[in-house]
This record gives sequence, C-alpha cells and structure tokens, in this order.
Amino acid sequence: MTQFDFSHPSSEMLADQFLEIDNLVKAYPTPEGDNFVVLDGINLTMNSDEYISIIGHSGCGKSTLLKIVAGLEKATSGTVCLEGKEVRKPGAERMMVFQHYSLLPWLTVQENIRLAVDEVYKNASHREKQHIVSEHITMVNLAAAANKYPDEISGGMKQRVGIARALAIRPKMLLMDEPFGALDALTRRKLQLQVLKICEQNKLAVMMVTHDVDEAILMSDRIIMMKNGPNATIGEIIRVPFSHPREPHQLRESQEYYDLRNHALDFLDRYFTQDD
Repeated sequence: MTQFDFSHPSSEMLADQFLEIDNLVKAYPTPEGDNFVVLDGINLTMNSDEYISIIGHSGCGKSTLLKIVAGLEKATSGTVCLEGKEVRKPGAERMMVFQHYSLLPWLTVQENIRLAVDEVYKNASHREKQHIVSEHITMVNLAAAANKYPDEISGGMKQRVGIARALAIRPKMLLMDEPFGALDALTRRKLQLQVLKICEQNKLAVMMVTHDVDEAILMSDRIIMMKNGPNATIGEIIRVPFSHPREPHQLRESQEYYDLRNHALDFLDRYFTQDD
C-alpha cells in the first residue's frame, strides 16, 4: 500500500501560516448549568493559496468551525487569526458559500451579485461595479442567464451565482459548507472542476466542509479528518499528493487514489456510531 503523509494535528506547521487556529474550543451552555463542548482544542494552520477539506460524521463540529473562521460565531476560548489579525466578526476578506443558495428571489442573477459588490465597493463608480459583476458572471459561465431570476434557473446555476457573488468582492479566503451537496452527480462534478480552476487561477485559500471523500480528494491539498463530537478534535491531517490541475479519470486510474480513499473511509468507519 502507498505510504502517504499523515500528519499529527499538533505538528502541522506551514511556512505561510495565512490562517492560524490556536487551541480553539466551542461550547454551549445547557439548561443543567454546565457546558456542551462541540469543539475541543482545535489547532490548524493554512497557507494563503491552499485548498483544505474538513470531513467527519454529523455532529463533529465541521460547520461550527467554518462559521467561527467566518466570524459568524465566536469561539469559547482559543483564537483564529488571519494574516496575524484575530478574527472577531465577519469580513469581506472571508466569504461564505452555503449548500442552500441564499439568493433573493426578486432580484436577477446580476442584481444578486451586484448587492454584494455595492456593500463592499461603496466608493466605486456605477461603471466599475458593473464591470466587476459582469466579469464574475462570465467567470462562472452565466452570461446568458444574467437577467434571469432564481426561479428561472437550475440548482447548479444558482450555486454558481452564489460562488460568483462570493468571488466578486475579491476575498482572500472562500469558506464553503457542502456547496455541491444538493446537486445531481453530473452537475456536481462540472461545478467542482470549475471552482477548482477559479481558485487555482486566483490563488485563493479555500476551506470546505464535505461528507464526500471523493470530493475531498479531488479538490484538496489537505484533508482534515475530525473525530466524533461532542468534544470533537482533529484526528488526522492527510496531505493529498496529486498535482494540479486534476482530472477525475486520471485520479481513478491511480492506485494512490484508492489507497488514500480507503484510508479516509477506514478512519470514518472507526468513528461510526449508530447515533450518527
């Protein structure tokens, strides 16, 4: 079997250290007066052009961790720092893409994207804002649907609008919570490859939550594998050895791919419970 780079979480240090998560704990008070600990001692560093995926069973705090990095939730203790500055609230340098599209139904495709551009680029001219919107509509191949409303386009197109909206404000980091989970298999694969291409071309940092091991291997530079909650921690960090750009059919012809896939599935099987 191929030997992969399986890193112990506490020993994983990167030269860039764009994002640093230090001893992060997230707990919620209970009616009994104690605390329900969701995340317990999360340590992770991330480079500025790295794509990482977080996998684990339901209830292990994947989405909670993503929201803390986004500034949508606060850690109970520990810190999240982006480029040396502690994350305390949402910011335009970190944009979220959710599984459900969160589009305003009374606005067209370009108007949904323009809403984010107006919020961030308050001093830009109308022409500059329109250029940014058009550029990002083209980037996700939606020019023909620019004037359509959300109920007139497919699920895959709606998700592309959400991605274009996030990218239009030029974030340094994209945070994605199962962004392809609601799509059919063919649409999902096309959009995965499109997002990979965009992220590679724009040197974006990406943190993605997924339940799909194949998706994690296809898209990621590293895979963060979470132990079960409560008191969830990082169990293993796998460095994915395949170079970019990646082609799914080429990966499937590689024994390394199946060895890595089996290792990740074995990890998930070890932490499977009937309550999951």
